[in-house]
Amino acid sequence: MAAAESQTISRYLESIYYMTAEGESVRAARLAEWMGVSQPTAGATLRRMVRDGLVSITAGKEIHLTARGQETAGRIVRRHRVAERWLTDVLGLDWVEADEEAGKLEHALSDEVAERLFEHIGRPVTCPHGNPIPGTEQPARRHERALRDLPPGARSRVRRVSEVAEHDAPQLLRFLGESGLHLGAEVEAAEHNPGAGTVTVKVGGKRVAMSLDVAGKIWLD
Repeated sequence: MAAAESQTISRYLESIYYMTAEGESVRAARLAEWMGVSQPTAGATLRRMVRDGLVSITAGKEIHLTARGQETAGRIVRRHRVAERWLTDVLGLDWVEADEEAGKLEHALSDEVAERLFEHIGRPVTCPHGNPIPGTEQPARRHERALRDLPPGARSRVRRVSEVAEHDAPQLLRFLGESGLHLGAEVEAAEHNPGAGTVTVKVGGKRVAMSLDVAGKIWLD
């Protein structure tokens, strides 16, 4: 497999992994949108992935990683998230820059180098956005809830930001950072406005408004 083609397959695997992890149904049209390609292009790539035993496609056109695809995608995501932690924890990049740079590094790092980085930075269990690093022991997610489900007056702390939301709204991480909505930040639900499709929260003495869709991608303890 040519290097360029291998990198393309890796990006598809990573994308499917992220969407599946958030409980999203993965279909060719959604994947084409995510990858920024036409549906015929995505379809051709998916056929190669089916041929290579990386994905399966149901009669209802849903795309699923096979055991081999899941294992391969997990290694890619692990390299990405370990690189992110190295970039933030050691080099001091913010979480926006780290995400962008890790997207380049994940294809250049070998699994062996990624493991050495993992040990060097203290065996973290999550990326800077709170999402789990594959292959590490994780606490149960059953107690987390989306920010949009926090009732007015209730308080909680930011646990993680959905990888899908990061992709669909590229400026989301910058917005959250500028608003003080970093991991561990305490938030209080101030106002829900279903008609306008917004939710307002208090964080660090400020009121921050966002769409219900965005608030559904920010997860709290």
